[in-house]
Amino acid sequence: MARNRRKRDRGTEVAAVAAPIPDSLYTRKSCNHLLADDDRGIGDRMAFDKHKRTHASSSAAAAAEATPSTGRTMPAVNSNWIQLQATLDKSQGAPFKKKAKPNSAASVHTGKVDATENGVVVSLLLPSSDDCSVTRELALDCEMVGVGYEGKKDALARVSLVNKWGNVVYDKHVRPQEFVKDFRTAVSGVRPRDLRNGEKLWTVQKEVAELIKGHILVGHALRNDLKVLMLSHPKKHMRDTHSYKPLCNKVGRPRALRHLAALHLGCQIQEGEHNSVEDARAAMFLYQRFKEEWEQNLRHRKHLASEQEKKKERIK
Repeated sequence: MARNRRKRDRGTEVAAVAAPIPDSLYTRKSCNHLLADDDRGIGDRMAFDKHKRTHASSSAAAAAEATPSTGRTMPAVNSNWIQLQATLDKSQGAPFKKKAKPNSAASVHTGKVDATENGVVVSLLLPSSDDCSVTRELALDCEMVGVGYEGKKDALARVSLVNKWGNVVYDKHVRPQEFVKDFRTAVSGVRPRDLRNGEKLWTVQKEVAELIKGHILVGHALRNDLKVLMLSHPKKHMRDTHSYKPLCNKVGRPRALRHLAALHLGCQIQEGEHNSVEDARAAMFLYQRFKEEWEQNLRHRKHLASEQEKKKERIK
């Protein structure tokens, strides 16, 4: 009886080894023993480590789904290896493709171009046409230097005129009549070398007066520019972005030209040294943008003024 008991115990051990090992008992020690007996060697060890990270649940169903999709012939191995191979096949699908972002580049305003400066994208104002003729609308801007006591008095150093397309029709440096005490280079952009070969003031006055005569003069704070030029211009022919009400802030105060350019033109100007050509171009583009509404408002005001004059004459 003892001999028969020993035979039965030995048969139980053989059956236990032949049966598939449950997942709960699939430890590294027992699996290493199986892998040592298996002829696949190191590759199966790597597959086993991959399997322990994935924690798949159903072995037979996963193998059945993976075989037709990959077209591979699965080897006759135990259920645990089939589960590992099915998991690997699923993970080796098509590589992840990044969705292409839609093109978000918006159309830029006419006369504006994007440029990169020190890794930062900035917008620059450029002419919107190659036409350099003298148009009915001209934009004026001047740069000043400091003369007189402590350099507090303004003196003309540069004057620029651009047409309605933003092209330069006049741009000259002016040699001041008085000794320059402050070149204000950080703001004006004017240096001593710029004024050594500058034009005389009276020559510039004459040339600018001939150019703007009978034309619509556009600018920002035109009163200051005309003052240093010692010129005058009919008010009805002036379009000043500094005093135009729709361009002022909520409390009716004028905005700086750089703020108007950033708000309405989407460009950055006067970040450092000023440029009279760029400033004149910004004023012209602002006027062109609001031209229709601006001129309509002026016609309406003119009509109201004429009606009031007629009423006064009737009363008399």
